[in-house]
Amino acid sequence: MPLEADVLAAFPAEVQIPAELVADAVAASSAASPRVLVVLDDDPTGTQSVADLPVLTRWDVADFTWAFSHIRENNLKSAVYVLTNTRSLDPAEAAARNEEIVRNALAAAGNTAGAAEGQALRLGFVSRSDSTLRGHYPLEPDVIAATVAAETGEATDGVVIVPAFPDAGRVTIGGVHYMRGTGADAGTLTPVAETEFAKDASFGFANSEMAKYVEEKSKGRFAADSVIVLDLNIIRAGAAAADPVISAKAIADAIESATDSTPIVADIVTENDFRALALGLEEAERRGKKLLYRVGPPFVRGRIGQEIRAQLSGEEAYAGNTPSEAGGLIVVGSHVGVTTRQLKALTEQHSAARIVEIDVEKLLGDSAASYLDETVETVVESLRTGDVIVHTSRLLIKTDDAAESLRIARTVSAAVVAVVNRTLKTFPPRFVIAKGGITSSDVAAHGLEIRHAIVRGPMLPGIVSLWEPVDGPAKGIPYIVFAGNVGDDQSLADVTRKLSNTF
Repeated sequence: MPLEADVLAAFPAEVQIPAELVADAVAASSAASPRVLVVLDDDPTGTQSVADLPVLTRWDVADFTWAFSHIRENNLKSAVYVLTNTRSLDPAEAAARNEEIVRNALAAAGNTAGAAEGQALRLGFVSRSDSTLRGHYPLEPDVIAATVAAETGEATDGVVIVPAFPDAGRVTIGGVHYMRGTGADAGTLTPVAETEFAKDASFGFANSEMAKYVEEKSKGRFAADSVIVLDLNIIRAGAAAADPVISAKAIADAIESATDSTPIVADIVTENDFRALALGLEEAERRGKKLLYRVGPPFVRGRIGQEIRAQLSGEEAYAGNTPSEAGGLIVVGSHVGVTTRQLKALTEQHSAARIVEIDVEKLLGDSAASYLDETVETVVESLRTGDVIVHTSRLLIKTDDAAESLRIARTVSAAVVAVVNRTLKTFPPRFVIAKGGITSSDVAAHGLEIRHAIVRGPMLPGIVSLWEPVDGPAKGIPYIVFAGNVGDDQSLADVTRKLSNTF
C-alpha cells in the first residue's frame, strides 16, 4: 500500500479558497437567471456533507414546487436532494425513476416556482452515488442527459465524475481512487478496487484508475484514453501564485473539448480542491459548457459554496422540539465490515439497550408474517423503558445472481420498514437512527413516512446526517441517516450517546 504523502509529493500544494468565494461566483451566475441543483441521491447518505437544505422522498411536481419555494423563501443555498433509492433497484427501474424525476423537476421549474417574478428557474442535475464506486453508472447520468435533451433540447457536453469523500477517507490522486488506511494503516492508501466494496454482488468492479473504471462500466463506449482527467496539477494550477482564478481557468480550459457527455474525472484530496473545482466548473459553464455531475457526498457542499457545518450537539438535534421520554430506535441493516464492528461496539457499551435481531432466514420462510408480529411487539414494549437496537442477522445470504441479491435485500428491507412503521404508529420513539444506505432510504420514505425534510447537518465531523421531518407522523422526531461504510468503530455508539437519555 503506498503512503499518501509519497503519492501527493508529485503534485502542488492545495490552493486556499474560502467557501464565500465560491458562493459569490454562484450568486453572480444566478443573478439574472436563478439556478438550483437537483441532486438525485441514490441513497439518503449523500446528505451527510451538507446542512440546511430541503430533501424529498417523493418527486411529484408539487414536491419540487415546495422545495423550490422553500429555498427562495428561506434564502437557502440553491440545492435540493431527491431520495431516489435507485441503488436498490434493477437497471430498468432505476432508469425509469431517474427519467420521471428529471421530467417533474423541469416541469416545476417551468412553472417558475422558486424564482422571482419574471425570472426563469434554471436547473442543474447531480447524480449522487457511492464514494466507493457502487451504483448504476453510466446508466443514471445517461438517462438524465437523455431526458434533459428530450425535454429542453439541451445536449450535455460533459459528465463530471467526482467520487472523492475525504471526510470518510476516500480520495482521488493522479486519476486513481483510493481508500485511506485507519488505525495501524493510517497514512496509507489502498486502491478502491482492492477493497471489499469492489466485490459487491450487484455493482462490483475491477479498476481503481477512474478512466479505466469508466471504460469498464461503459463496456468500452468510453475508451479510457477519451476520458478527461483533471489531476491535481490542474486542480491546483494556481498554487504557485496562490491564485484560485488560475486554477479555475486551467480547469475550464481542460474541459473545453468535452462534447456528447464526455467523461471528466477529477482529483480531490481536500475541501480546497472541491472549491477550486467548483470555480472551474462555474467558469466552464459561463463559457457555455453544459455539464452533469456524478459524485460522492461532499461535492455539492463545495459546488454551492457552503461552509463545512460543525457537528451537531445533542441539544441542537432536538432544537425546536420536545424530546419524547420513550427510548430511541437504532436500526442496522448494512453488512459491510465497519458496520458490524460499530454494532458490536454499541451493543457492548450500551448495556441498557434491548437488542432485537431480525433473522433473515425467517423473513424468507413461510412464517414471516407471524415472526414480524412478534418482533414489533418486542420492539414496542422495549421502547417503553429504553433504547432498542434492531439489526438484521449478520450472516449475509449471498448469491451470484445480481437480481436475486437485490430481491433478498428488498425482502429484508421491507421487513425492517414494517417494524419501524408499525412501531411509529404504536409508540413513537425518541429518535431514529438508520444504518446503511438502502436501510436508511426505506426507513425514511416508508417506515417514517417522511415526504419533505430539512437536512440540519452532520452528527459527526463531515459524516452522518440529521434530518428534521417537516410533515407526516415522524414530525419532531430526529432522524439520523448513517451510511454503512463511514466512521470508525466507535461512531455508532458516539451518535447514539448524543441522542439517548439512557446511554
